[in-house]
Amino acid sequence: MAQGAEWGTPEIVPKPPSDPIDNAAASAPADPLVALYLARREILLRFFAGRTGSWAAAEDLAQELYLKLSERPPGPEPENPGALLYRIALNLMLDSARGSARSAAREAEWRRLNRTQLGGEEVAEQAAADEAAASRQRLRHLIAAVAELPPQMQRAFRLHKLEGLSHAQTARAMGLSVKSVEKHVSAALKALTARLQP
Repeated sequence: MAQGAEWGTPEIVPKPPSDPIDNAAASAPADPLVALYLARREILLRFFAGRTGSWAAAEDLAQELYLKLSERPPGPEPENPGALLYRIALNLMLDSARGSARSAAREAEWRRLNRTQLGGEEVAEQAAADEAAASRQRLRHLIAAVAELPPQMQRAFRLHKLEGLSHAQTARAMGLSVKSVEKHVSAALKALTARLQP
C-alpha cells in the first residue's frame, strides 16, 4: 500500500517529463538564422567576449544580434546560415566599436575645448551663483514635467535620455521594439519642449 493511501490522502503521482523534442518543435523559430543563433548563443558570447575583452559587452552584442535577427523581414533561406550569422555578428561588433571610438573622440575634443589650465594643471570651472540657481530651477521644472508624462513614455525617456541607454538597450529593458522606444522618446521630447518653453 502506498504511503499516501495509508494516511487517507490521495497518492500524488509525479507528472511525466515532457518530451524535449516535442517542445523544441513547438517553439522552434521559423527563421533559420534565429534558430542558429539560439543554438550557438554560448559560442557567440565567447566570440564577442574574445574580441571585445568584456563579458558585459559580449552580452550586449548578443542581445543586439538577436534583436537584429528577429526583426529581419522574411526572405529566402540563406545558402550558408552559419557564415551569414557570423558576418552579421562581426558587422554589429564593428559598428559598436566605431560608435565607441566616435564617442571617445567627441568626449576628448569637448574636454580639450572646454577646459581651463593654469600652470599646466586643469582647473574646474564653476558657474556663477545666479546661473547655478537658474539651472537648479530649470532642473526642478524638468523633473516635474517628466513625472507628468504617460508611464511608458516616461520610462523610455528616463532610460534613454537620463540613464544613457541606447535605443536598443532601452527596448530590451522595456520589452518593446526599437521603433516603439524611438516613438516614445520623440513624443516625450515634444511634450517636454512644449511644457518647458518660456
